[in-house]
Amino acid sequence: MAARRDSAVGEQSPDGTKKTAKAAHPAPVKRTPGAAKKATSTTKKAAPVKKAAKKTAPAKNESRTALVRRARRINRELAEVYPYAHPELDFENPFQLVIATVLSAQTTDLRVNQTTPTLFAKYPTPEDLAAANPEEVEEILRPCGFFRAKTKSVIGLSKALRDDFGGEVPGRLEDLVKLPGVGRKTAFVVLGNAYGRPGITVDTHFQRLVRRWQWTDQKEPDKIEAAVGALFPKSDWTDLSHHVIWHGRRICHARKPACGACPIAPLCPAYGEGETDPEKARKLLKYEKGGFPGQRLKPPQAYLDAGGLPAPPLGVPVPSASAADSG
Repeated sequence: MAARRDSAVGEQSPDGTKKTAKAAHPAPVKRTPGAAKKATSTTKKAAPVKKAAKKTAPAKNESRTALVRRARRINRELAEVYPYAHPELDFENPFQLVIATVLSAQTTDLRVNQTTPTLFAKYPTPEDLAAANPEEVEEILRPCGFFRAKTKSVIGLSKALRDDFGGEVPGRLEDLVKLPGVGRKTAFVVLGNAYGRPGITVDTHFQRLVRRWQWTDQKEPDKIEAAVGALFPKSDWTDLSHHVIWHGRRICHARKPACGACPIAPLCPAYGEGETDPEKARKLLKYEKGGFPGQRLKPPQAYLDAGGLPAPPLGVPVPSASAADSG
């Protein structure tokens, strides 16, 4: 501003130097605004991510085209952050996956993974589980919570597989949702990860994040599924589900999202709901992002190669296990 005042004085000088003063200062006057902008940007460096988020966050009148582009860019960014994203339930076949998914309601995948080895060792097939003593199954499933209701579901599901599908897990949505305890979410987990058929898994993490990102304002899972599915090619649906769920478990938490450590902060309309300080945000990271074990006892090799740690078996305490058992 000092240069501007000098220039103004030169223009108003009554001693005949008005023209000289004007000629003497053209370059400084042109450079001064740039210098002022540089100084301003320096003072704003304390919250660079927030500034970017404000620039790119969608307006209320975001066009459909802009929404699609932003949603797909978020998915591409997450694919780079989680190239090893996978279903976090241990399973070796469709039967194990559908049972594990039913058991994962109201608990963590980690707790299910710590429980199912005993279950599947004793009841390896639908026929075995269908004929099981409910009290014995309840005792095995006790760590999963709601063990009586879950016992009824998995035994009923196994009987349906035995009686109606020849002991095989069906590969069609309309058949899967007829099984006891199986809804669209569970069905799409099975279709996408056991049969390679695209589907969107709308769990609590998925619901929370897509609303934070303003992909949809729907609240019912089937409507969220339809709204989000319309933004992406069908071939992307299964991997998209993994990316969103992994991000929700590791960074974009329900109560304390780690905004300052979020790789998609510039694209997020909800930036600032959580901790924005990078150092403090990093302390909120979970699983491999925070150096803690993951949820699978037997994770894919790509996950291990990327530095992920397998979860401990049931009853084997490790210092970081409690931190991981929260997603």
